[in-house]
Amino acid sequence: MLIGVLSDTHCLCDGHVAEYLRDCDEIWHAGDIGDEETLKWLQGIGPVVRAVSGNIDGGLVRRMCPERLVFDCNGAKVMLTHIGGYPGKYAPGIMPALRAVNPDIFVAGHSHILRVMYDDRLSLLYINPGAAGNQGWQKVRTIIRFHIDRGRPHDLEVIELGTRGKR
Repeated sequence: MLIGVLSDTHCLCDGHVAEYLRDCDEIWHAGDIGDEETLKWLQGIGPVVRAVSGNIDGGLVRRMCPERLVFDCNGAKVMLTHIGGYPGKYAPGIMPALRAVNPDIFVAGHSHILRVMYDDRLSLLYINPGAAGNQGWQKVRTIIRFHIDRGRPHDLEVIELGTRGKR
């Protein structure tokens, strides 16, 4: 199963994102979608879109997307949220949730910092896809793709969409 992961689009929908996500079986958006049109645009690309709301998202997006999702994807338990911190420095309130859920994969956004690391203490793969949008301080827009087979993520690739501010 091919998974596309993005975050912090901040209303940006463009062909670069579509090009890399159109073959994905699932698209996961880790918040700061921006508006409902961006969410609908993503739903037009992939057969399954799982998205959480972020701190910049307004009422309609918040009604469409919860703050946190927990789901199974091809044998892997996944927890998806916007503000999650990272291994060794999780956001307040995340550690109890991670211990209760015990996910195999934890995806967060918010920081605009691309980061993939294994948390030995919690036995989970942490993914922050960076930011796919033009808002923020990041220099390069990024998304991530990877495969999940029988509960195991593999062949993770970081995709650079170009310099922030350019399409």
